Amino acid sequence: MAEARLQVIAGGAVPQEPLVTDPWQFQAACVDAFVASWRARGFSPVTIDNDVGLLERTLAALGRPAWEVTPEDIDRVVGDLAVKGRATSTRREYVQIFKGFHRFLQARKAVEIEAAFGVRLVCPVDEFNASRHVGDDSPALLPPPTPERVTEFFDFMKQRIATARKYGPAARDYAMFRTLYHAGLRSEEASLLEKPDLHFTRGPFGKLHVRFGKGAHTSGPRPRWVPMLDGLDLVLRWFLEDVRPKFPDSPVLFADESGGSLHRGTIRNRLRYLMELEGRPASERFSPHALRRACATHNYERGVDLVAIQQMLGHWTVSSTMRYVRPSATFIEDAYQRAVASTLAELTGKDTTA
Repeated sequence: MAEARLQVIAGGAVPQEPLVTDPWQFQAACVDAFVASWRARGFSPVTIDNDVGLLERTLAALGRPAWEVTPEDIDRVVGDLAVKGRATSTRREYVQIFKGFHRFLQARKAVEIEAAFGVRLVCPVDEFNASRHVGDDSPALLPPPTPERVTEFFDFMKQRIATARKYGPAARDYAMFRTLYHAGLRSEEASLLEKPDLHFTRGPFGKLHVRFGKGAHTSGPRPRWVPMLDGLDLVLRWFLEDVRPKFPDSPVLFADESGGSLHRGTIRNRLRYLMELEGRPASERFSPHALRRACATHNYERGVDLVAIQQMLGHWTVSSTMRYVRPSATFIEDAYQRAVASTLAELTGKDTTA
């Protein structure tokens, strides 16, 4: 029987190239994949644009690939932000966006990173540098503007409409900030409203269809219906009939002068500019989000059920809504007087509040 022999065939070997040679190119590809996962989950384009910019700024500040970042790097970046006077919420956003990206790397890219760079992923955000959810600028600590302050601001805006160089933007701003306050919307939710989202015949007051409501725990958009309370329906009817035609035709409700959506940063800057024109001291100025908290607080103070406010604001839990509610200093006394007046009215058959 012939002896079996092994035979070498030339040209059969395939050279193995290294998986990656440039860590920055690999990280850029990972960022693209991370963003693609947001789109797959249904995040709005505005949210994606904002978060991409935040992630890029965070990675640039860290100065090294994400898999090489250490707890000390996180401390350095957050500390630099604090020295520059950035708000607690801003510092928290930097940490949270990095944690989200790092979790994505651990779930999708850990094997490739270890093979290419010899690094086993461990998140550098630990118990010592993890951002606290409640900070110095938390809604739980900053009181919202009072009903009187909000009324004064809207009175100023109404007067400005008559004297502003451009009627359209001034009137649009008035309707938009009235919507933020009376409907309790986030800036981004208002910027994504379209004209067909106004349903004046739905319910006793009409309703806004907030199609891109913020979801919890990266769950994607969470639509909701919000009633047009306190005359908001009249404001929006006037806006559609008299103001919106002065802007280029497009589906966008609160459009800019090209017909596109206003960015949430633009809305924030517009409010800051208007309050500077109003001439109030810095202590009396507020943000667009403060109008949302004012909506929650003022409705709660006048007796609206907390669950109803929760549904209106689009919160997942009542506990989240409670963080927004900051009753006035005389809330207890006012509630007591209303209760006593109601009891006396029942006993005497007379309206004691008249």
